[in-house]
Parts: sequence; structure tokens; C-alpha cells
Amino acid sequence: MLDWLDTIDSFIWGPFLLIPLLLGTGVYLTIRLGGLQFLKLIPALRMAFFDASEKDADGDISHYQALTTALAATVGVGNIAGVATAIYLGGPGAVFWMWVTALFGMASKYSEAFMGVRFRTTDARGEISGGPQWYLKRAIPGRFGVVLSVAFAAFAILASFGIGNMTQSNTVAAVVKDQFGITPWITGLVLMVFTGLVLVGGIKSIAKVTAAVVPGMIGLYVLAALVVLGLNIGGIPDALATIFTDAFTGTAAAGGFTGAVIAQAIQFGVARGIFSNESGLGSAAIAAAAAKTQHPVRQGLVSMTQTFIDTIIVVTMTALVIVSTGAWTSGNKGATMTSEAFSVGLPGEWGSLIVTVAVIFFAGSTVLGWAYYGERCAQRLFGIRSVKVYRVIFTLVVFLGATTELSTVWTFSDIMNGLMALPNLVGLLICSGLIARETRAYLTRDPDLRNPPPGSTLEGISEWETSTRN
Repeated sequence: MLDWLDTIDSFIWGPFLLIPLLLGTGVYLTIRLGGLQFLKLIPALRMAFFDASEKDADGDISHYQALTTALAATVGVGNIAGVATAIYLGGPGAVFWMWVTALFGMASKYSEAFMGVRFRTTDARGEISGGPQWYLKRAIPGRFGVVLSVAFAAFAILASFGIGNMTQSNTVAAVVKDQFGITPWITGLVLMVFTGLVLVGGIKSIAKVTAAVVPGMIGLYVLAALVVLGLNIGGIPDALATIFTDAFTGTAAAGGFTGAVIAQAIQFGVARGIFSNESGLGSAAIAAAAAKTQHPVRQGLVSMTQTFIDTIIVVTMTALVIVSTGAWTSGNKGATMTSEAFSVGLPGEWGSLIVTVAVIFFAGSTVLGWAYYGERCAQRLFGIRSVKVYRVIFTLVVFLGATTELSTVWTFSDIMNGLMALPNLVGLLICSGLIARETRAYLTRDPDLRNPPPGSTLEGISEWETSTRN
């Protein structure tokens, strides 16, 4: 089974399918949007963290809550174990390709969040629902759009049990056992109960928890990383030089790995970069669609900052700690490599303790974010009544993931991520004209993002359908 999954994974994430599609889509959208992610990053960060919420706009949660919910789903095991795995398999040069994926992925993240708000709808309970499972159907006329939307929803549900559930709870159980000696079933039970209690309240409950937890958990982890780098400041230039050099030459990786060539650095850098920040997957658009906003451009820009925070800040901190301390040559992999790096950089047991606490919070919040993604897609395929059934199954799988050996789940997660991204990326390319046109129109009226125009974004779909037919 593992060999079979590895073959599929290698094809999906190989040089002829997803890697060129991901990077190509990001580059293409960057050009069509005029480098939006570079020109509007500062005002987008201001709007996300400091501007008042658009209280009178349609939506269920604020800009900030939508951002923290999406961050909760992305700042997870990928930022701790995923970075280390990329370095172990592809060498330090994989980090460079994670950066490249993130910089161009910000345009993809903006575009999918824009579409999520632009084509969102209201479900039978009066809650806002949106994301690729809806905008692929509503924005692309005919059967092709329906096929893309159904495919995305199906793959997203499967992915939610992998990337958003079992890999997270399993990693938490493993590090808690190593650090505190607590058996996995106890950890799994606690995680399961916590998840079930939060999910009962739906997106508003999830958003309240993530808004309270996410800033603190990211801040603590980044602060610890900065302390390590400050104590080892002399190693930072060499670490950066190693990352940049290895990206184009390849070096021998940890544990006797023979020859991490450039193609492997690119493959694992892109794959783990997407695992970390989810740009192009379409998942963050589901959270963005629930935001209270008067125009999709505004929430698109807020959501775009998620990729910057996740990869350019958090992933970079992890990578520099691993490379500058020399932990990448230790032979360890995953969270164990990251834990050793912090242990080398900090006195006593502080390093491993901080990584353990970070894994618990990062993974726990990721489970909540992905539970929302999965239930929205389940609703798209099976109707409103399926949401409660999905929540029960999802909660039980948290316990299963914590107590089961997962030799194939990481590979399965990579495959599902790739299959999710395919219909979404195709849809973004088809709709790129709409995205660019409406983005330019809005920024002409509000270049500084300070005066949102009145009006609902739930109107105007027929205009797009007419333009595509013409």
C-alpha cells in the first residue's frame, strides 16, 4: 500500500503536474494582479489586525476571526514537523522553494479568498457558506464547473481527515508521550473531547477559540525562535547561505541520504510549503467566505496575509533554527529534528518543552479549522443534515489518529492536498479575468483600503455568467 501511495504521490507532486501548475498559477495571477501581494501587503496587514470590523456587512465572523480561523488551520504540524521533513528529504534548499511557493502563492490565496466571498451563498440555517465547492460551480457555467466543485468537495472531505485530523492528533500524542510520558490514548481522549465541545457551536465558536489562541501561540513560538537565533546569531549568515546555495546545487541530506538533488529540493519544498500555508488548495477560501465584508477584495487581501505569516515568518523561524544549530545533520526527522534544534539552542529542557507546547496548540487549532472546512464541503455534497454526522465522525477520528501508527497517512495527506488543489487551480485560471478586473475596479476607488463602498457582494453573479457566455 505504501509503495502504491508513494507512486501516486510522486506523480501528483512531480515535475509534470502539480508543481508547475502551482507555481505557474501563482506567477500568472501575480502578473495579472500587478504584483498585488507586494504592493498591498502593508495595508492588508493593517486592515487585518488594526482596522475596525465591517459590522454592517454580510457575514458571520469578522475579518480578523476569518484570518485566525484560516491561520489555525495552516499554522500547524506543517510549521514544525513539515519544515523539518522537507529539509530531511530535500536538503536545506527545500526552504528556498517554500519561500518561492509562498511569495507567488499569496496571489493564489488572494484570488481564492476573493472568489470565496464573491460567490458565497446562505445555507438553510441562515449561515454564510462559500469556497471552491461553491464558486467553481457558480462562476464556471455548465457541467465542467459542477464537476470541478464536486471533485474539490470530495477531496477536501478526505483531506480533512488526513492533513486536518489524524496527522495532527498523532503528532501531538507522540510529542506528549516523549515529553511527559503520557500514553497516547489519554492525549487522544482529551483532544477528542475538546474538539467535540468546540464544534458544537459551529463557525462562531471555532472563530472565538482561534481568535483567542492563535496570536498567542504564534507569538510564543516566534519569540522562542528569536531567542535561539539571538543566542546563535553567528550561525545565521551561514544558515542563509546554505539554504540559497543548496536550492540550486543540492547537498547530502541528513541521515546518510545520498544526494538531495535540485529536483528533490523543489519537490519537497513546494509540497511541504503547500502543506504549511495551503496556498492554492482553496481551503482558506471557505473561512474567508464567512467574513463580514462589503467587498471580496478586502477579505482577499486580509486572507493573503495568512500565507505571509505562516511561511515567510513562522516557517522561516523554524528553518533558521534547524539549519543554524546544525540539527538538520543529526539524522532525526519531523518534529524530533525541530525539538532537537530548540534543545541545542536553549538551555536545559526549555527547547523541547516549547516545541511540545507549540505542537499541542498548533495541531489542536488546525483540527478546528479543518473541521469547519470539511463540514462545509460535506454540506455541499450531502446537504445540511450531513453536518452533524460529519462532526461526530471527525471528532472520533481525532482519537483514532492519536492512538494508531500512521505510516501511510502523511503520504495520503500529500495526495489529497494535491487532488484538492487541481480543480481549484484550474478554476482560478479560468476566472482570472474576473478576479483581475474587479480587483482593479475596487482599488481604483479605494487604493488605501480605508473606505469600503456600500453594497452586498452576494449580487452580480448573473453579470459574470452573462459575460462568460458572451
